[in-house]
Amino acid sequence: MESSPTRAVRGQGRSRDRRADPLTRIRAEFDGVHGVWRSAGGEVCVADPEAVRAVMGNRHGTVAETSDFYHNRHGVFGPRSAQIAIGRAARDLIRRHLDLQRAELPRLVAERLAPHSEWPDAGNLLVLSHLRDVLLHRDAPARLHTTVEAIVDRAVLAGARGRHSVPSRLLFRRRALRALREEVRARQDRPDGPAAPRDLMDVVVDGGGAAADPRDLVEVYLSFLFAAVGSVGFALGWSVHLMGTHPDRVSADPSWTVREALRLWPVAWLFARTPSRAQELGGTRVTPRDRLVVCSYLVHRHPGHWDRPDEFVPQRWATGVPDAAYLPFGHGPHTCAGATVTVRLLEDLVGLLSRDWRVSVTPHDGAGPQVGAALAPPRFTATLSRPDGCPGRR
Repeated sequence: MESSPTRAVRGQGRSRDRRADPLTRIRAEFDGVHGVWRSAGGEVCVADPEAVRAVMGNRHGTVAETSDFYHNRHGVFGPRSAQIAIGRAARDLIRRHLDLQRAELPRLVAERLAPHSEWPDAGNLLVLSHLRDVLLHRDAPARLHTTVEAIVDRAVLAGARGRHSVPSRLLFRRRALRALREEVRARQDRPDGPAAPRDLMDVVVDGGGAAADPRDLVEVYLSFLFAAVGSVGFALGWSVHLMGTHPDRVSADPSWTVREALRLWPVAWLFARTPSRAQELGGTRVTPRDRLVVCSYLVHRHPGHWDRPDEFVPQRWATGVPDAAYLPFGHGPHTCAGATVTVRLLEDLVGLLSRDWRVSVTPHDGAGPQVGAALAPPRFTATLSRPDGCPGRR
């Protein structure tokens, strides 16, 4: 970490900093002392846990009300009661699925990850396979299943956007959105819906109601798709990467590994908010013209709240943690609705890998974290072998 005095001279390199990825830039600006500061990019960065909770919790209306998950082209899908109903129904649906399919995980891991797998795509595709029936029920049109898989390939996997030209992306987006809207309309027009939601599209349609704009419902459904396959897959990738690069520190308790991976590398690493009025925040004056960026990556590595903040130490979770400095799923009324089921799936998979396999990791040359809206792991190859020395087989 840089000491406080270096903050005053850091502006000399700001023109170069602007060319860096946002994580590198914001990390370079953080001095471990000042928890709120105006960055070289013009936004106000928030990394002090107390200030972060004030902003994200928004008990006193200090920021404009918004939602990270239900954000759409109009602002925020609502009302709040619909958000709550959709979130609750989605959790129940996923929880039931995980209960029914838990016994399938060993086979899925052996088939998809052993003996070698390329990450982080392997994690995304494994989660897609495991949650396929949650995303779309088995009797949904085959063309719709094909569309969802293509969305994952072209828009969810790390670096996917760079593999296709802009015209190709725009054309695909138009076709994919049309197919999803047609399915949403068909489900809205059903005289009698299913007794219970069959998949997440049913959850969204039922929660939004027959009068909701299909375009808005499609955006909510895509948020589920990106969160389930993208975020959960990336979080699994970070756990596997840390297990394979620190085999001597892998914990017997998979929950410690998962929590420590989420601490070091929170997939949801940056949250944007707008002040509702002029005010002081952590000693910095802000107004509604400012953009606040809450950086959970820095909160999770704050030297004032964590011992050895940059090290992978899963055993730290054996004695509790400073909850104020841990928010891998956000904080406040818009905390991720699927946090509990996400952690359960991650713990099941990490527990299976640590119990039944030896995991080694070979990083790709020059690969580093893939920074975007989500913080994805670097490219690496994972090798799985059985503890008895027999290699895994596909």
